[in-house]
Amino acid sequence: MQAGTGVCFGLRQWGRMIALAGAVVGVSASAIAGEIPTPLEERLDRALKADSLGSARVAALVVGEGGEAVLYAREPDRLLLPASNMKLLTALAVLDTLGPSHRFETVVGADRAPGAPGVVGEISVRGGGDPALNSEDWWRLAADLRRDGLVRVEGDIVVTGAHFDSEYWHPAWGEVSSRAYHAPVAGLSANYGSFFVRVSPGAAAGDPLTVEIDPPLDYLVVENTGTTAGAKAKPGLRITRGKAGEASETVRVSGSLQVGDSPRSFARSVRDPVLYAGALFKLQLEALGIEVGGRVRRGEAEHPVELLRHAGRPLSEIVRLFMKYSNNAMAESLVKAMGAAAGESQGSWSSGLAAMRSRLEDLEVLGSGGQIVDGSGLAAENRLSPRILVAVLTRAAQSFRYGPEFVAALPIGGRDGTLEERAGAARDRLRAKTGLLGAQRAVALSGFAQRADGETVIFSLLVNGYRGDVETAMSAVDDWVKALIQVD
Repeated sequence: MQAGTGVCFGLRQWGRMIALAGAVVGVSASAIAGEIPTPLEERLDRALKADSLGSARVAALVVGEGGEAVLYAREPDRLLLPASNMKLLTALAVLDTLGPSHRFETVVGADRAPGAPGVVGEISVRGGGDPALNSEDWWRLAADLRRDGLVRVEGDIVVTGAHFDSEYWHPAWGEVSSRAYHAPVAGLSANYGSFFVRVSPGAAAGDPLTVEIDPPLDYLVVENTGTTAGAKAKPGLRITRGKAGEASETVRVSGSLQVGDSPRSFARSVRDPVLYAGALFKLQLEALGIEVGGRVRRGEAEHPVELLRHAGRPLSEIVRLFMKYSNNAMAESLVKAMGAAAGESQGSWSSGLAAMRSRLEDLEVLGSGGQIVDGSGLAAENRLSPRILVAVLTRAAQSFRYGPEFVAALPIGGRDGTLEERAGAARDRLRAKTGLLGAQRAVALSGFAQRADGETVIFSLLVNGYRGDVETAMSAVDDWVKALIQVD
């Protein structure tokens, strides 16, 4: 493909590509055929001999423009842990299921119309599975209600996320941490189920640490035992979840920062995303001058009056957000949304993954042996091959209906998303999904690369069991991409 012609309409003859790729097994196509390796194959094999990858389990596949030729193959059918490359499958399945213009709706109801006084007894918020509602969106909802005449809620704000089930964390994840990448998945949420904790030292040694929560909700109660340490002390901070109830959940801060240290920020996840969303909505209502006499509580309210039906971002933008920044909660929410779209009373991992597999099978991209346990790639039991991932990329990019949105959602090498500070040698010539699971020592990279001669190739590289630190392993993967884009 020549530079500037675009990826979506240059990746044709997908079926032929799969047929050609299906004949390749082993280290390289030339090696299997007993031929002399091409310069590209030599470079890519050499790049995989990096110390950090030398003893790793590695599988890779590179196909040329339109699938006319297999340029490189190293055990392309080997099933390995894909980490966040699993999100490529989720993106394809949900775009094919719902379409790029789909919008999730959040409905605000009331026991009566505000009327001239602008007063209602209580209001309710029913989530529709929108995974992208942030603080600004909740302000928009509150502002729209004020514009429509609401000035006071005498009673409670009743919240429900019953569009999805109440299983907030996938059982395959095991014990989850309080970090933002382990955020809960619910039918009503805010800020991807996460918040920020900003910690600053006091003026002198022995002073308590200063802790700020963003957004500043009464629902998030700080339990601060942290202290300011002297200049020679060894600092160390710990930010964890504490107890949670109907009215609040605790954020525990312990450890120390040295005198004069710069403030530090930590992203953490909540225990109850539905109550958290309700608390944020209450904050925004009150910030705009709408009084709330009651509290936020969970429940099912059969309110006869619909005050507001908020259509969120289009799915194309949601996919871009979760692919660019590898957002796990958004990916899993889209899995549950596919379950709800399949006609289930509630979206769940069970119904959503079944719908996702069915859609991918209809698209003929799964092949045999792939194991899909979740939609984000957090589960250590997921297994994919480079052939599956290349098939997914090709099928997505060739779609007139959503191909441009899919390709545009991928991080750009050296520019944005999870590749902003990576693959500098391939800057502007790489659009790819990263993958990392440190505990399982897995890194991955799959996507599109434009070679120096203008040809666009589709590739997938999976590495399990790398040696040393993750930065060195990722650097070796980036060097492999550098060798891929080089002109022979």
